[in-house]
This record gives sequence, structure tokens and C-alpha cells, in this order.
Amino acid sequence: MAKYRRSLPLLKGGLFLSDGGMETTLIFHEGVPLPHFAAFVLLSTADGRRRLLNYYTRYLAIAQQHGTGFVLDTPTWRASSDWGVKLGYNDEALAVTNQNAIYILSELRSEYERPQAPIVLSGAIGPRGDGYRLGRMSPDEAEDYHSPQISAFAASEADMVSAYTLTSIDEAIGIARAAQSHGMPSAISFTVETNGRLPDGRTLQAAVETVDAATGGYPHYYMINCAHPSHFETVLDAQATWTQRIAGIRANASMMSHTELDDSETLDAGDPADLGRRYRTLTAHLPRLRILGGCCGTDHRHIAAICEACLPPTALSA
Repeated sequence: MAKYRRSLPLLKGGLFLSDGGMETTLIFHEGVPLPHFAAFVLLSTADGRRRLLNYYTRYLAIAQQHGTGFVLDTPTWRASSDWGVKLGYNDEALAVTNQNAIYILSELRSEYERPQAPIVLSGAIGPRGDGYRLGRMSPDEAEDYHSPQISAFAASEADMVSAYTLTSIDEAIGIARAAQSHGMPSAISFTVETNGRLPDGRTLQAAVETVDAATGGYPHYYMINCAHPSHFETVLDAQATWTQRIAGIRANASMMSHTELDDSETLDAGDPADLGRRYRTLTAHLPRLRILGGCCGTDHRHIAAICEACLPPTALSA
């Protein structure tokens, strides 16, 4: 049975860390080939599972050291049907894979969770298409497409589902509706271009407000991921109602655009200390920001720097 599905501790306050750029870390730092950027394929072998566990424990150790909570996302960003077909997985195999991902993370939670530092198990969902390009689906089509993956998580110990790197407001609406129909708490995370807008030119404010209006405000919170803070920090207004709905950031290490990152054959890891300072600045623009993680190019060094920059001095000296 899901431990926190009926009452997510991260909605009650406190700082929660998350991991960094899983796929870029595995590919560029560890030399692990990930076809179609799909980390979930590692769940199929003992060596792959070992690599994933080693990856997660670096971040859990940081949270344990500083006494923070943790949002533990599954490596299933690509584990939906269109991507599964490309990788030789049918619908049944994908359902099993998504549930196995939660099972493995539940074992990690048993080892690392402490009474005052809860670990939330989150089923990670990605866009149907490429996370850097505008998705084109109606809300109904998106709900139908993403329902099987969300259903698999609903039948597991997952506490919630989190949809990352979304470029389409309609797809976000469909995911939120699917989560609601399966009784799953949900987070919706948009990515933006260097101008702080979605690829179709719409604003983050429009994205949050439109999804809320179409779903009765069902998403439990929103996030921004796969963009550097310099790309979106100027569009955030601490006094605006919509920014109260943003509770998490998983930023890129690099200031490069999505197109530049796509064309790059090397990893731009940026400056962990600078990224940490930028996150601290973001806390002034986002009054309910409490989930801090990373995306492309970030690793455990970045998350440690972010944590140390954002925790109160008393917490760091404790």
C-alpha cells in the first residue's frame, strides 16, 4: 500500500531534495548507453539495477546528511507506449517495468528514510514526444495515452506521479485528468525556452492557469525543469497567484538553449556553486518552493551545492 498517497508530506512544508540529470549522468559520466534516452531499460538486468541503485544512493546520502526529505522519482521518463515500441516493450512489459521501478525504490526508502525526513515515491512520466519540441495532442488524446502508465503506478506503492519536461498545455491537462481518474496525486512540470516561454510562445502563467482551469486545480503542485534558472527567473512574480502553485525546480546545469544542448556532443556541467546561488535567489520569487533537484548536466555535486545554498545556516551547522 502507498505510504503517503493520501497525505503528501511535501505539501506540509520543509525542504525536499530530488536527484539530478539521471540520463546525462549515466551517459556522459558513466558511459552507459541509453537508447532513446531511456533509463528504464536498465531495470531489465542485474547490472543495470545496480547502476541505478548506486546513482540514487549518492543523492539520498546528501538528504540524509542534511536531514531533508526526498522525492524519489522512478527512471521511467520514457516508459510509455510510443517509446516502448521503439525499445521492444509491449504494454504488458511496460506495466511490469513501471511497477518494478517503484518496488526497487521502495526498498531504498526502507533503508534511507528517517522519521523527520520522509521519502516520497514518485512515478516519473515524460512527454509522448521529444521533451525539447512542442507536443501536439488534444487533452483527450493525452489522457488516453498516459493512462496506462499512471494505472500501473496506481497499482503499486507509488505515492504520486510527476510529469516532467512538458511543452504542451493540452498534454498537461490530459495527464492531470488521467491522474485524477486513477486517484493519484500529481505534479506537472513544464520546460521553457531561453525567453521563459513554452515552445509555442505561451507563458508559464498561462500554462499553470489553463491547466488549473481545465482540471479544477487538480495538480497538487507545478514544477519547472530542463531549463537553466537564467531562462525563467525574470518571469516569476512572487506576488502573483500562479507562482504560489510552483513548488519544485529541476533546472539544467547549462545556460545553453535546448537546440544547443541537442547539438552538443559534450556535457556542459556548468558551475554547481553558481547554480546553488541561483536556486537560493529563486526561493525569494517562489514562496512555496520546497522541492529542489536537477535536470540535464546536473549530478550529486550540484544537488549538494543547491542544498547547502538553500538550507538555513542553523540546519547546516546542526
